[in-house]
Amino acid sequence: MTTPPPPPTVRTVRTDPPLAADEATTLVAFLDFHRDTLRQKTEGLTAEQLAQPLAPSTLTLGALLKHVALNEASWFGEVLHGRPMPEPWASVDWDADRDWEMTSARDDSPAELRRLMDEAVEQARRDIDAALAEGGLEFRSATLSRKDDETFTLRWILLHMIEEYARHNGHADLLREAVDGVTGE
Repeated sequence: MTTPPPPPTVRTVRTDPPLAADEATTLVAFLDFHRDTLRQKTEGLTAEQLAQPLAPSTLTLGALLKHVALNEASWFGEVLHGRPMPEPWASVDWDADRDWEMTSARDDSPAELRRLMDEAVEQARRDIDAALAEGGLEFRSATLSRKDDETFTLRWILLHMIEEYARHNGHADLLREAVDGVTGE
């Protein structure tokens, strides 16, 4: 059995956040920086490589791509703007598999995983822009926090998503090195 060739490499250009800008621009730039970091960590890999865990964990690079796509749709669409979750998330039986995005990623092609993330990020950018235009960083979410029964500010959601990506990019560093030895930013 021969291993299929890796997909064509798409080179993500990662831009450093500005050293001096207003708060909203800085937060969005840091979020974009971390989005692009995860894209870089997963570029050029085959479906098999994206599905390779680093024992004893079952986490994979493909699972990270699908997980962040879910988070983009959830936080910026559902929580911030009160929209129902789009497909593929809307029809998932989350009670049967609460980590469905992670476990099902092994069945998706690299192109499908990237498409899910890219489409979720593009919609999230539109959602962020709309919130900034309407209320700035103090724009309040349509959905209440389960814990505090309060709404979130756009500022809080942006910072949470930066933290989410930063944590997962650390995972991606280890996973990518285990897959093919690639290290670095």
